Amino acid sequence: MKGNSYYWRKLHSLLGVIPLGGFILVHALTNYQAFERGPEGFANGVHFINSLPIVPILEVFGIYLPILFHGIYGLYMAYQSNLNSGQYSYSRNWAFTLQRITGVITFIFVFWHVYQTRFQVFVGNITHEDLGSTMHDIATNPLFFIFYVVGVLAAVFHFSNGLWAFLISWGITISPKAQKVSSYICMIIFVLVSALFILSLTAFTGDEFKEAASAALAWTNIG
Repeated sequence: MKGNSYYWRKLHSLLGVIPLGGFILVHALTNYQAFERGPEGFANGVHFINSLPIVPILEVFGIYLPILFHGIYGLYMAYQSNLNSGQYSYSRNWAFTLQRITGVITFIFVFWHVYQTRFQVFVGNITHEDLGSTMHDIATNPLFFIFYVVGVLAAVFHFSNGLWAFLISWGITISPKAQKVSSYICMIIFVLVSALFILSLTAFTGDEFKEAASAALAWTNIG
């Protein structure tokens, strides 16, 4: 792997933006429906995503395998890195350090989130219609809520800062001025996407989702 590290890093960088960046943005917008339109809007968003053609193929080859490669190779890069931000405390070096740290946090968070949601659907413990009540149970648990806030902020920072580095490594932003402008754009992306996720989490704690969770449990008991 070391002999071809340039190409592995290029692929790692590309997969961090396409398709994983798109996955994060779509996920943020879908979850935001919980805040904007309540349980019904969130359920409609989930239904729309899962009604797309060849969803299983898209998930495996467009999400899970790229996440697996990006995560494992990212952990390898983090292990190989020199985290010297304490010695050279300028902003970009701190961003480099945080990129590695948030990469590890994001890998753990995404794995656990998929286990709590998508994997439970796959094994038949819940349905797509139960995801709103499942997220309610998660968000109303104080420890899980904190874990999800930290995980979301880490994931969005990792994507936003990774996007800035991607634009440089792929020769899109070459001049210092272009890199400075892109850093502001990526900062705005971080703030906006983080806000979407945080608002979604707070929405899942609301009475509407509590009632939806109770209704789902009652229907299960009747069945």
